[in-house]
Amino acid sequence: MGKKVLVVIDMQKDFIDGALGSAEAVRIVDNCVKKIKSARAEGADVIFTRDTHFDDYMTTEEGKNLPVPHCIKGSDGWQIAVALTEGIADPVVFDKVTFGSKELGSFMADKYSDAESIEFIGICTDICVISNALLVKAFCPNIPICVDASCCAGVTPESHDTALKAMESCQIHVTGKGEEPWRQHQG
Repeated sequence: MGKKVLVVIDMQKDFIDGALGSAEAVRIVDNCVKKIKSARAEGADVIFTRDTHFDDYMTTEEGKNLPVPHCIKGSDGWQIAVALTEGIADPVVFDKVTFGSKELGSFMADKYSDAESIEFIGICTDICVISNALLVKAFCPNIPICVDASCCAGVTPESHDTALKAMESCQIHVTGKGEEPWRQHQG
């Protein structure tokens, strides 16, 4: 059996505390840092995706449906949060121009066809995490695919929950449910 792989989806400044940031996203950063450090200590490979748009964003299909410029290539908001890549000399990063990355799916099937498991964390549970988890599941149907809910944030807590349920229906293993940091702050 191969190694474990951790895929970190779009943990970029614009999604944490920038143009599309949220309190839920801010609250998962520490959990993600711990998860990445733990995975690396256990010998897992860590791979990142980075939402990538260009100056023409507002004319794209996504821009027409979500008219908030974000993750423009080269901008501060496009950068992966520094705390997440700390200690990783040359992180593997897939720039993606849409929700799911075909390149990530193909890479996972080629490089990790014998992986023990592939785990996902990141933002947004209900858009890019679910898209990439399902895409990788299609490319790697016999590898256990997992999502740690305590290291994910959705557009809203409700859409986060809906995405987790949808992934469970598609045989993606969800852990950390109910341990999301923002649930601990609800009064």
